[in-house]
Amino acid sequence: MNFIPDPLHLVLLALAGLYAGTQNALAGGGSFITFPSLLLAGLNPLSANITSTIALFPSQITSSVAGRKLAGGVGGLKLSHLFLLSIVGGVLGAVLLLNTPVSVFARLVPWLVLFATVMFAWGSFRKQPIHAVAGMPSWVLGALQFAIAIYGGYFGGGIGFLMLALLSVAGQQVRMATATKNVLAMAMNASAVVIFMFSDNTVWLAALALGVGGVAGGIIGSWMMHRLPEKALRIFVVLVGAVLTVWLFLR
Repeated sequence: MNFIPDPLHLVLLALAGLYAGTQNALAGGGSFITFPSLLLAGLNPLSANITSTIALFPSQITSSVAGRKLAGGVGGLKLSHLFLLSIVGGVLGAVLLLNTPVSVFARLVPWLVLFATVMFAWGSFRKQPIHAVAGMPSWVLGALQFAIAIYGGYFGGGIGFLMLALLSVAGQQVRMATATKNVLAMAMNASAVVIFMFSDNTVWLAALALGVGGVAGGIIGSWMMHRLPEKALRIFVVLVGAVLTVWLFLR
């Protein structure tokens, strides 16, 4: 793609990345900021999705490395098994995305954003904890994680809450499940990023601006973690997702 953001767009994208990085560190949902920011900058939905995935990847590496010691396997599957499933699924999802025509993906995006928004809202505001299911077969856990990984490589919105739910049902405690899903999200996005790096749909200047802002935002978010109400941040993400969904259906 030959789209070249002008200096003002790059500054605005860096600010969007700053907020998205802060949001991810505090409550999650940074892609709800970066994806629409890229659309408003003039990118088509396919290019915006690919560029957003690349831009957010550095912060995913940081969060996965930070919690690596807490991550682990569950339900008869080792972490290495889940990691491998996530990589392969991410590759398949990324390849599927690159073979989806822009016009088709543009029609799918409103539904994908709607699904991601519902998943985020459900994961953020459910009142009842998720209870483990005793004796979940390993093949069921593996198949579900593989399906999530394919979706993660293809679009990715809401994968954090999908994995948290799956890992919790399989028997992991919340703290361990959070660290594990960070490692697995990094794995599926790493495979997607490697493929996206060779795509003409990647806008590198935009990815760089968002990425720099995102890293700075992650640092700020870590400092602000105990100073801002997480519920308010989650409500804001859901509102952004709802507005974005309506806009995408109407545009």
